[in-house]
Amino acid sequence: MHAERTTLETSTDAVLGGRLRLRQPLSGHRVGHDAILLAAATAGRAGEHAVDLGAGVGAAGLALAARVEGLRVTLVEIDQALSDLAAENACANGMEARLRVLACDAEDVRALAAAGLPGESVDRVLMNPPFHDTRRHNVSPDAGRRLAYTSAPGLLSRWIAAAAFLLKPGGVLTLIWRADGLAEVLDSLAPEFGAIAVLPVKPRADAEAIRVLVRAVKGGAGAPVTRDALILNDAQGRPSAAAEAVLRGGEPLSLAPD
Repeated sequence: MHAERTTLETSTDAVLGGRLRLRQPLSGHRVGHDAILLAAATAGRAGEHAVDLGAGVGAAGLALAARVEGLRVTLVEIDQALSDLAAENACANGMEARLRVLACDAEDVRALAAAGLPGESVDRVLMNPPFHDTRRHNVSPDAGRRLAYTSAPGLLSRWIAAAAFLLKPGGVLTLIWRADGLAEVLDSLAPEFGAIAVLPVKPRADAEAIRVLVRAVKGGAGAPVTRDALILNDAQGRPSAAAEAVLRGGEPLSLAPD
């Protein structure tokens, strides 16, 4: 493992309009729009504790911490090399006092509790689980990319169960998933969560959604609501003003009730 960490080829890249600099592997999963959109859709207040499950190099959790002063964030990542990079990125961005990194399986609630995340102890959970079904998609030969992008059957429900374990009553889960998998998300949320809000993400106004951002409250009630879609690009393929405000300007995406 030590040899893997010392020989890992990386780049350091600016994201969020230069507000964050992230060191990340040159091969495998690379930070993209999903992490920044997830952070933007996650609310938070000073004094709260948020947990980013499957944090990778820490992009979403760091972007959230950059926006919400005084919020504590724990980054949970099973891959030790990525976990090490997440810790390095927290320090490089001056957030080590508010961010903690755990090299841990997001599904293993016993391990999470043993590492200092007991049940009903956090205010927010955000997550971008691997969402390509290995039965339906070609699997990448790159181990890092395969771990980041492909999911075993039932993975989503297990991650949501872990979020339910961690969250206090009334705590909020925010996640990003494939738009064509929304029914699976809603089914997986049903046992523990309610007050669900969905925000579709479209590449263009005339295109089908490619992602959904979902906010759900532990123990909440009420029928799911769908917000107006976020449109990433205009008809000429240029980034929309709304997308630029979020992805570069650091503006939040509100999924909370009106």
